[in-house]
Amino acid sequence: MAYVLSQINQMGIPPLLHGIESYEQWTEKLAEIRQTWLDYIGELPATVPVRVQIKFQSKQSSHIRLHVEYDTVYGDRITAYILIPDEHVSKRPRNSGYPAVIALHSTHEQGKDFIALPTGGINRMYAVELVERGYVVLVPDALTAGERIYPGRGAFESEPFYEQHPEWSTVAKNLTDHIQGIDVLCSLDYVNPLSIGAIGHSFGAYNAYFLAGMDDRIKAVVSSCGFSPFTGDPHPEHWGHRPYPYTHIPNVSEDLQQDRIPFEFHEIVALCAPTPFFSYAGQDDHIFPHWKSVGEGMLELSKLYRWLGKEDRFQSYLGTGGHDFPGEIRMIAYRFLDQWLKRDGE
Repeated sequence: MAYVLSQINQMGIPPLLHGIESYEQWTEKLAEIRQTWLDYIGELPATVPVRVQIKFQSKQSSHIRLHVEYDTVYGDRITAYILIPDEHVSKRPRNSGYPAVIALHSTHEQGKDFIALPTGGINRMYAVELVERGYVVLVPDALTAGERIYPGRGAFESEPFYEQHPEWSTVAKNLTDHIQGIDVLCSLDYVNPLSIGAIGHSFGAYNAYFLAGMDDRIKAVVSSCGFSPFTGDPHPEHWGHRPYPYTHIPNVSEDLQQDRIPFEFHEIVALCAPTPFFSYAGQDDHIFPHWKSVGEGMLELSKLYRWLGKEDRFQSYLGTGGHDFPGEIRMIAYRFLDQWLKRDGE
């Protein structure tokens, strides 16, 4: 499944359905993609029993905010917010719990605060906006951000992680932690476990679809400025080993040095299919500037969803903006989540 990077840079992103004539052939290819992905990012250990500690509870104008910690693998603890709609503002669906979303932050040192507090980032407070629409929202700190920055280190410095886990990756660590987060959501009696989605911008966006590809409890995904294929990327090495600050997948570095890639990222998104998927990208994105190959990848995924008979589950928008999650796009994204997560009990 490996590709020669210089070749696909000339020819374009590899077609997902090349040589595929039956659903059985597709499932075989999907199994190969999944195995290659796990070979590169490392194991996904089983989650631990749910144990949530509420550190602080506060009443907001539209919701209740719980500041919590919960266990994850290898003795680690995850700091997070759980945002719960105020029943006077957003009525709980009859005969079921609230729909829920795990909201994943971008590459910002504030972590969960950046998207879950009214003092958060401009065009980044999607966690607050979603609880105001009637969702329970879990907002965890990713490792190296918020309350999970390593002592004496800066935000997104991953070196201490690799000192402890030299054979693992931060991608698999985040994946494991987010799967643990879905366990937490499913344990809450006010959450409908059949209506859970994932949303994120940038770093949070690709972590959202990484999660959906490995956990079928995710029923809808929103990715803003988070799809970054190797094809056409002027800096594909950012996915591999970096001495500073953040390393995603160390194992791809050797491949890149030899002008090859073991997978392409539209294949990783394909692990989600046919889960409802929403994507936004900007042509003036200075972080992921290769918008033409981003568009090609989305077109390939659109063809896949159509071939699976689920074309209504896929939406992709390519705007002229930068690395942002603008208000009009967020509103479209929220309606997409409503369509797929607010079907039961309403």
